Amino acid sequence: MFKNIGVIGGSYCEGEICELAYRVGYLIGKRGGVLVSGGMGGVMFHACKGAKDAGGITLGILPYGKESANEYVDIAIPTYYGLARNHLVVRASDVLIAIDGFIGTLSEISFALNEGKTVIALKSWDIEKEKITKGRYIIAHDAEEAVELAFQELIS
Repeated sequence: MFKNIGVIGGSYCEGEICELAYRVGYLIGKRGGVLVSGGMGGVMFHACKGAKDAGGITLGILPYGKESANEYVDIAIPTYYGLARNHLVVRASDVLIAIDGFIGTLSEISFALNEGKTVIALKSWDIEKEKITKGRYIIAHDAEEAVELAFQELIS
Protein backbone atom coordinates (compact mmCIF):
# COMPACT_ATOMS: atom_id res chain seq x y z
CA MET A 1 0.00 0.00 0.00
CA PHE A 2 1.28 3.45 -0.87
CA LYS A 3 2.19 5.83 1.93
CA ASN A 4 0.77 9.20 0.87
CA ILE A 5 2.44 12.09 2.65
CA GLY A 6 1.01 15.52 1.95
CA VAL A 7 3.42 18.42 1.86
CA ILE A 8 1.58 21.71 2.18
CA GLY A 9 2.92 25.24 2.14
CA GLY A 10 2.91 28.48 0.25
CA SER A 11 3.08 28.84 -3.50
CA TYR A 12 6.01 31.17 -2.91
CA CYS A 13 9.09 30.59 -0.77
CA GLU A 14 12.69 31.70 -0.45
CA GLY A 15 15.93 30.60 1.13
CA GLU A 16 15.59 28.36 4.17
CA ILE A 17 11.95 27.47 3.48
CA CYS A 18 12.74 26.31 -0.07
CA GLU A 19 15.65 24.26 1.28
CA LEU A 20 13.44 22.68 3.97
CA ALA A 21 10.80 21.79 1.39
CA TYR A 22 13.41 20.20 -0.88
CA ARG A 23 14.89 18.21 2.01
CA VAL A 24 11.48 17.00 3.20
CA GLY A 25 10.59 15.92 -0.34
CA TYR A 26 13.94 14.21 -0.78
CA LEU A 27 13.54 12.23 2.45
CA ILE A 28 9.97 11.21 1.58
CA GLY A 29 11.09 10.01 -1.86
CA LYS A 30 14.10 8.19 -0.42
CA ARG A 31 11.85 6.28 2.00
CA GLY A 32 9.37 5.27 -0.70
CA GLY A 33 6.53 7.59 0.24
CA VAL A 34 4.30 9.22 -2.34
CA LEU A 35 4.50 12.99 -2.04
CA VAL A 36 1.07 14.60 -2.37
CA SER A 37 0.86 18.36 -2.89
CA GLY A 38 -1.03 21.10 -4.65
CA GLY A 39 1.46 20.59 -7.48
CA MET A 40 2.36 24.19 -8.16
CA GLY A 41 5.22 26.53 -7.11
CA GLY A 42 7.00 27.46 -3.91
CA VAL A 43 7.04 24.79 -1.21
CA MET A 44 5.20 22.39 -3.56
CA PHE A 45 7.79 22.83 -6.32
CA HIS A 46 10.79 22.33 -4.06
CA ALA A 47 9.27 19.34 -2.24
CA CYS A 48 8.40 17.67 -5.56
CA LYS A 49 11.90 18.34 -6.89
CA GLY A 50 13.42 16.77 -3.78
CA ALA A 51 11.20 13.70 -4.06
CA LYS A 52 12.05 13.26 -7.75
CA ASP A 53 15.79 13.67 -7.08
CA ALA A 54 15.47 10.80 -4.59
CA GLY A 55 13.62 8.60 -7.10
CA GLY A 56 10.20 9.14 -5.51
CA ILE A 57 6.70 9.57 -6.91
CA THR A 58 4.80 12.86 -6.78
CA LEU A 59 1.09 13.55 -7.06
CA GLY A 60 -0.18 17.06 -7.71
CA ILE A 61 -3.82 17.94 -7.05
CA LEU A 62 -4.10 21.12 -9.06
CA PRO A 63 -6.42 24.10 -8.65
CA TYR A 64 -6.62 24.46 -12.43
CA GLY A 65 -5.64 22.32 -15.43
CA LYS A 66 -2.66 20.01 -15.92
CA GLU A 67 -0.67 22.83 -17.50
CA SER A 68 -0.41 24.46 -14.04
CA ALA A 69 1.61 21.54 -12.62
CA ASN A 70 5.25 22.06 -11.82
CA GLU A 71 7.74 20.04 -13.85
CA TYR A 72 8.35 17.55 -11.00
CA VAL A 73 4.75 16.30 -10.71
CA ASP A 74 4.40 12.72 -11.97
CA ILE A 75 0.64 12.42 -11.65
CA ALA A 76 -1.28 15.64 -12.26
CA ILE A 77 -4.92 15.75 -11.25
CA PRO A 78 -6.67 18.86 -12.60
CA THR A 79 -9.64 19.92 -10.48
CA TYR A 80 -10.57 23.43 -11.64
CA TYR A 81 -11.70 23.94 -8.01
CA GLY A 82 -9.24 26.70 -7.12
CA LEU A 83 -8.53 26.74 -3.39
CA ALA A 84 -11.34 24.23 -2.78
CA ARG A 85 -8.86 21.63 -4.05
CA ASN A 86 -7.09 22.01 -0.67
CA HIS A 87 -9.63 19.60 0.78
CA LEU A 88 -8.72 17.05 -1.90
CA VAL A 89 -5.01 17.37 -1.04
CA VAL A 90 -5.89 16.56 2.57
CA ARG A 91 -8.17 13.67 1.61
CA ALA A 92 -5.46 12.12 -0.58
CA SER A 93 -2.88 12.32 2.23
CA ASP A 94 -2.48 9.88 5.12
CA VAL A 95 -0.43 12.40 7.12
CA LEU A 96 0.64 15.96 6.27
CA ILE A 97 3.74 18.07 6.74
CA ALA A 98 3.08 21.82 6.76
CA ILE A 99 6.07 23.96 5.82
CA ASP A 100 5.68 27.68 6.39
CA GLY A 101 2.63 28.73 4.37
CA PHE A 102 -0.03 31.33 3.92
CA ILE A 103 -3.78 31.30 4.51
CA GLY A 104 -4.29 28.42 2.03
CA THR A 105 -1.96 26.29 4.13
CA LEU A 106 -3.95 27.17 7.21
CA SER A 107 -7.11 25.94 5.47
CA GLU A 108 -5.41 22.62 4.70
CA ILE A 109 -4.26 22.30 8.31
CA SER A 110 -7.82 22.95 9.47
CA PHE A 111 -9.29 20.41 7.03
CA ALA A 112 -6.75 17.81 8.13
CA LEU A 113 -7.33 18.29 11.85
CA ASN A 114 -11.12 18.23 11.38
CA GLU A 115 -10.71 14.88 9.63
CA GLY A 116 -8.65 13.52 12.53
CA LYS A 117 -5.38 13.50 10.60
CA THR A 118 -1.94 14.35 11.92
CA VAL A 119 -0.22 17.51 10.76
CA ILE A 120 3.49 17.94 11.40
CA ALA A 121 4.43 21.61 11.37
CA LEU A 122 7.84 22.77 10.23
CA LYS A 123 8.23 26.54 10.59
CA SER A 124 4.50 26.79 10.02
CA TRP A 125 1.48 28.15 11.86
CA ASP A 126 1.61 28.43 15.65
CA ILE A 127 -1.69 26.84 16.63
CA GLU A 128 -2.93 26.64 20.20
CA LYS A 129 -3.02 22.91 20.82
CA GLU A 130 -5.65 23.11 23.54
CA LYS A 131 -8.19 24.21 20.93
CA ILE A 132 -7.62 21.16 18.71
CA THR A 133 -10.36 18.61 19.32
CA LYS A 134 -9.53 16.19 16.49
CA GLY A 135 -6.31 15.09 14.86
CA ARG A 136 -2.83 15.87 16.08
CA TYR A 137 -0.63 18.90 15.51
CA ILE A 138 3.04 18.18 16.10
CA ILE A 139 5.89 20.68 15.88
CA ALA A 140 9.06 19.45 14.17
CA HIS A 141 12.39 21.25 14.31
CA ASP A 142 13.99 20.05 11.08
CA ALA A 143 13.25 18.10 7.92
CA GLU A 144 14.58 14.82 9.27
CA GLU A 145 12.37 14.99 12.36
CA ALA A 146 9.31 15.97 10.31
CA VAL A 147 9.66 13.03 7.91
CA GLU A 148 10.46 10.57 10.71
CA LEU A 149 7.33 11.67 12.59
CA ALA A 150 5.26 11.31 9.40
CA PHE A 151 6.43 7.74 8.82
CA GLN A 152 5.86 6.90 12.50
CA GLU A 153 2.27 8.09 12.11
CA LEU A 154 1.83 5.80 9.11
CA ILE A 155 2.75 2.70 11.09
CA SER A 156 0.90 3.54 14.30
